Amino acid sequence: MRYGITALLLLAMLGSQQPALSQSKTVETGVSQTLAKARKQTISNVAYALKFDIPAQKNQPIPATESISFNWAKNAAPLQLDFKEKRTQVQTVSVNSVAIPIVFESEHLLISTAYLKPGANTVFIQFTAGNLSLNRNDEYLYTLLVPDRARTVFPCFDQPDLKAKFQLSLTIPSRWQAMTNAAVHDSTVAGDRKTINFRQSEVIPTYLFSFVAGKFTSISRTLDRRPMTLFHRETDTTKIRLSLDPIFKLHADALNFLEDYTQIPYPFQKFDFVAVPDFQYGGMEHVGAIDYRLSSLFLDNGATRDQKLSRATLIAHETAHMWFGDLVTMRWFNDVWLKEVFANFMADKITEVSSPEANYDLQFVVDHFPAAYAVDRTEGANPIGQPLANLQEAGTLYGGIIYHKAPIMMRQLERLMGKTALRDGLRDYLKKYSFGNATWSDLISILDTHTPANLQAWNKVWVNETGRPKFSYQLDSKGGTINQFVISQQGEDGSNRFWPQSFEIAFVYPDHREELTVHMDKPQVVLNEALGKRTPLFVTFNSSGQGYGIFPVDTATAVHLEFTKNPVTRAATYINLYENMVSGQGISPEQLAFGYQNMLRIESEELNLRLITSQLSDVFWNFTRPEKRPTLAASIEQAAWQAMEQEPNPGKKKLLFRLYQNIAFSTDARDRLYAIWRDQKAPSDVTLTEDDYTSLALALAVRDYPAEGILATQLARIKNPDRKKRLEFMMPALSSNVAERDQFFASLATEANREHEAWVTAALGYLHHPLRTETSAKYLPKSLELLEEIQRTGDIFFPESWLRSTLSSYQTPETGQLIRKFLADRPNYNPRLRAKLLQAADGPFRASKLLYHL
Repeated sequence: MRYGITALLLLAMLGSQQPALSQSKTVETGVSQTLAKARKQTISNVAYALKFDIPAQKNQPIPATESISFNWAKNAAPLQLDFKEKRTQVQTVSVNSVAIPIVFESEHLLISTAYLKPGANTVFIQFTAGNLSLNRNDEYLYTLLVPDRARTVFPCFDQPDLKAKFQLSLTIPSRWQAMTNAAVHDSTVAGDRKTINFRQSEVIPTYLFSFVAGKFTSISRTLDRRPMTLFHRETDTTKIRLSLDPIFKLHADALNFLEDYTQIPYPFQKFDFVAVPDFQYGGMEHVGAIDYRLSSLFLDNGATRDQKLSRATLIAHETAHMWFGDLVTMRWFNDVWLKEVFANFMADKITEVSSPEANYDLQFVVDHFPAAYAVDRTEGANPIGQPLANLQEAGTLYGGIIYHKAPIMMRQLERLMGKTALRDGLRDYLKKYSFGNATWSDLISILDTHTPANLQAWNKVWVNETGRPKFSYQLDSKGGTINQFVISQQGEDGSNRFWPQSFEIAFVYPDHREELTVHMDKPQVVLNEALGKRTPLFVTFNSSGQGYGIFPVDTATAVHLEFTKNPVTRAATYINLYENMVSGQGISPEQLAFGYQNMLRIESEELNLRLITSQLSDVFWNFTRPEKRPTLAASIEQAAWQAMEQEPNPGKKKLLFRLYQNIAFSTDARDRLYAIWRDQKAPSDVTLTEDDYTSLALALAVRDYPAEGILATQLARIKNPDRKKRLEFMMPALSSNVAERDQFFASLATEANREHEAWVTAALGYLHHPLRTETSAKYLPKSLELLEEIQRTGDIFFPESWLRSTLSSYQTPETGQLIRKFLADRPNYNPRLRAKLLQAADGPFRASKLLYHL
């Protein structure tokens, strides 16, 4: 941008007359909680008018302007606008139509209060948009601004409690389409460029502002008098044909349920969504313009029932956010779990109604408990509620605890209060804080009025503390009759804490079973209802799948598992068996693997089969020493293939084939997979699609199958351009040439090579496959060194997925020692990243202890 002589002279004069900026407070990078609180006291009624001129070429800069209007209450400190970019990205700044010098410090544009006036003010900025969160591709781009990424694109007050109205104007290539939070107002075309002006949005936090632009197919439908538009880039006609009806219907069903449950009509002016190739998350709840990962929405004719349920749950989750998070937003990101827990909680309720063929209780157990335990059992476990001093650390709050332990906690709260009381309390909460902000404490205060229970005491251990309880019991009987039954709990860490909760236990007899409810409101309870009953063959703990913790496993439970008729009880038992195994209590990996092979042909529920095939794969690759794998592989391969051939259900059949493919250790198994891939001829009644054959090609490549050009051939078979690019990116990571793999890993040190995070983590999973760990272990030190940069430059889930893709396949003591030394050498290491690292290292730590007794 060039300036005329007059403009330069004016700026020079203004510079000499610039009011001194107060230095009473240091300007910090990021958005500190101190800054956010101060701005909330002085800033209100914020509105942004933004214009972006987006070129067709993704490497070209994006010129932009914005007008920020707001009310200001007089304050001595300079006004800080957040902009995580270089000073040179800002060309001009004016306040209330007066040009002022640009003062830029520590990611903030500073404006002297001398230029402001009490009441209404307007700041106009001409700048070049930041690229970090624009996710630019050859034919499209999309923003993803949670939790503090709006400031990487444009100057703003990037904190959730300074909600604002947004009015957007986009100039884009004429063949592109665009979508944002508000509806289109008008558009004009001039040559090969098109300008779209959107209406002003409702008040929303900066992290929910969003736009998408590019070459998309647009489909609009009206269901229940509500118009909806979908943008997508899918090219598979079968996926499109099979997916469009359920996509629109599931959204409509979710909206209807939420309007009824909350008694608040859908609160925003429009409801649209976009399917983005390789989107970083499953979905993101942008107001009126939800983003989804394309592969999560568009399913083929080989999709399992589990995949369809996952799609339904995802859609319900993001739709629920329109009320929980979008309408009522947390005041600060330390309460980010608050929006996520209710999105998950409501999604489970919606799916129960929208997918009546599903077993809601079973889905809940399988979806939430393994993922919650995977974090809560680790040395890096974090509580549901966490303090947060600066928004630049907010991404580290996300993970299995807020997405999975929190819904379990909410279900316990619902049992404690009752469904009606909780629903009425949530209605009061949404009504009181609509289009505003609220904290967990605000919600607890409202819920307290709807129940006599002591929610504050309950809240302390469930929300503010880490870990889980460990249960034990004592059963005494005389003459075949129970005369004492005592259940005890303490913290898994050995502490005397207890978790108030209710769960069920089942007494199993030869001809029937009896289920009793345990109200665990103290460290030890006597189950009086059990006294006088016949002594059972065995006791199954957590039989309804609602209790949280490590429960004792009766050896007879595992032996008689096939006779456990209730699928929820089986799921809870599978999970408990696994948790006891990884904790080194009562059952070994070999015993678990043996028992699960028998269940492959017996387990009648698809969700349970998914659970045990996943656990069986984990036991084989991560909890079996390499020298013992050939023998175990032979038995698993045979059990999986035979079960698949005998199984009539297509979804379960495909899960069994995936298990066979995942193990595929023997020469015979690899040859069989190669013939299936080469001839594109699936086993009888197993539906394999293009994506499945790509997965097969990758499985063969990582095993160094002795056939030329497997990946190159598969690349030529792929028709979708976005999926082609993904495979092209991943191919060097699967090369049989170690030097080529070395070069690929080295390339990841450059930020530009990590822009497609889903591609990176998928490639890392193959780079560090258990069959490659001997040659990939050398990448571990550099992978750990890069973690801080990954956190600084990547999206919120990238640090965790980077670590898990990197570390999960290692089992030797050397890996654990490397991680511990890395942390010991850095006593002042970022505590949240330390926790993420310890969470990801839990598998290697436990494997080395179980397998090498260290």
